[in-house]
Amino acid sequence: MLKSIDPLLNADVLHAIASMGHGNDLILCDSNFPADAVGRMTTYGRALRIDANAPRAARALLSLFPLDTFVDVAAVRMEMVGTPNEIPPVQQEVQTEIDRAEGRHWPLGSMERFAFYEQAKKSYCVVQTRERRFYGCFLFKMGVVTPDAKLPGDA
Repeated sequence: MLKSIDPLLNADVLHAIASMGHGNDLILCDSNFPADAVGRMTTYGRALRIDANAPRAARALLSLFPLDTFVDVAAVRMEMVGTPNEIPPVQQEVQTEIDRAEGRHWPLGSMERFAFYEQAKKSYCVVQTRERRFYGCFLFKMGVVTPDAKLPGDA
């Protein structure tokens, strides 16, 4: 157990996100997503897990993961088939976690389901949750920690 680090962030997930750099993509996905197959195609080479639902996993990740401010869309949701503009509750809840982590409203972009799968294969890593609600799948683009950012342990 580490101080100030969310206990849901296991050693494998911490290693992956610490290894990422600016512009790398992380996929946070539900339990129906083909995480093992897609994870084998990512830079990290295997799927990772967080044992929580998608909103709680997003909160844990975003406590350490800076979203990219240099792009128009740094957080993306998978669109619902047939109703791409509908925002299901799981996506609304993750939106709340993004806004909380960023301290302001940070709009989610959207991506068609099969385009999302293709983009996921090009990501740095895939983190699968135990989320059972459909469309609990998101892409987060890694940003930077600015030189003037106050970090734990700074004087």
